[in-house]
Amino acid sequence: MNKIDKTAIIGEHVLMGDNNVILPYTIIYDGVQLGNNNVIGSHAVIGCPATDTKKITPHVEDVCVHIGDNNVIREFCIVERPCYEQKSVIQNDVFLMQGVHLSHDNILQDHVVVTNQCVLGGIAKILEGANLGMGCTINQYTIIGQYSMVATGAPCMKNVKPFSRHIPNKPISVNVYALKKYGFMEYLEEITAYVMDGVMPVSPKIRDMVSEFDKWVAVYGHETYK
Repeated sequence: MNKIDKTAIIGEHVLMGDNNVILPYTIIYDGVQLGNNNVIGSHAVIGCPATDTKKITPHVEDVCVHIGDNNVIREFCIVERPCYEQKSVIQNDVFLMQGVHLSHDNILQDHVVVTNQCVLGGIAKILEGANLGMGCTINQYTIIGQYSMVATGAPCMKNVKPFSRHIPNKPISVNVYALKKYGFMEYLEEITAYVMDGVMPVSPKIRDMVSEFDKWVAVYGHETYK
């Protein structure tokens, strides 16, 4: 059973799983599929038309915004529907803090944290476990690698390597915080060699993450911070 506040506005064709909490004054448009155990904060807007000057999509019939399980989307967040690709996605165990703006065609993988007042441009991809600091801005077509971190207030105009930290005007460094938190310290040496010198990791678990990042980068062709 879902707990939906009487002031929320839910589209007639929204697909919703179980045990979701929809707080006051939230709007969920048609075209949204919501999994289980999600909390949507008050005044959030999910599945609204894209803010794009070339493609305006005021109405959609097919499901195009996919939100998985166990996500927290706090107050005043916006999640737009796609207008260039097939879907906008928030996977599982994602935490969006207050006032986050996710533009069209974004994909956020499992365990991503996006802190207060961040803005993602269209077609950005935030890979597993990445952490975006307060008020940072992610440029269109940018890939943020797994378990990386973007600094508070940082403009992010290039891709960010997996396991790295992007701090403007400082050299690239290893996100040791994430390595400790998520159990990657046994790979510290090869992760450091990859982040600092571009040496491909040999452990399958780490190599597979880097390969996935490289595939996304190849799709859009943006440069990567080094």
